[in-house]
Amino acid sequence: MNLFVREIKAHRKSLIIWCIGMVLLIVSGVGKYSGFSSSDQSMNELMSQMPKSLQAIMGSNSFDLSTIMGYYGLLFLYIVLMSVIHSSMLGATMIAKEERDKTAEFLFVKPLSRNKIIASKLGATVVNVVVLNIITFITSLLVVQQNADGAAVFKDIALLMIGLFILQILFMSIGTALAALKKNSKKAASIATAILLAAFILSIAIDMKESLEPFKYLTPFKYFEAKQIIGGGGGYETIYFILSFILVFTLLTLTFTSYKKRDLN
Repeated sequence: MNLFVREIKAHRKSLIIWCIGMVLLIVSGVGKYSGFSSSDQSMNELMSQMPKSLQAIMGSNSFDLSTIMGYYGLLFLYIVLMSVIHSSMLGATMIAKEERDKTAEFLFVKPLSRNKIIASKLGATVVNVVVLNIITFITSLLVVQQNADGAAVFKDIALLMIGLFILQILFMSIGTALAALKKNSKKAASIATAILLAAFILSIAIDMKESLEPFKYLTPFKYFEAKQIIGGGGGYETIYFILSFILVFTLLTLTFTSYKKRDLN
């Protein structure tokens, strides 16, 4: 069987579960906005009463929560977090699962170069990332539009999905590079998770303390924030696109070169 097709089938069930989880997150999240908007309670007033540290963690200090897009900007942080966890885990386990399932030896005796093997696995991983991104986009568009009172939301959501896709590919690349580099690739998922959490905590710390602003280039969570589109931030900055491309290119190059030298455990 074609390796690319085999990888797609291997992740089919988990992809369906992740997609269902994403749909539920968006539908339930926007559903809470509908409940607040139909009551006399102001979301902005409610959030303003919270400690600034909690506002930074929730990402609520940059949006007008009385509008559906402002509320979606708040929800988008959790969409990003869920998406990059998915992509980093995919990247980190694409090599480890062969060793876990004792199929690495069988795979390597096939008439396939290591570059072909890793390219097929990467291709299947990217397909999974794209499918989750498309499901997120369609669900977001349908649910947000229902609560937009005729306001145009397509452009803002599309721009957010572009940023999300780049982050997904970036964290996927971190996972694949770790899996190819580590002698025990099973540890790659744990390290990828640790890096993801550290980057997320740093992004919150930057929001809480302005003196940490120069460190924003160290955390991808600051590259494509919703507040840059919805919060009046003027749109995405070109430097983050360039930096993301350099990081992805470097990490994927590292993946291919390290995998070619990899010994079987």
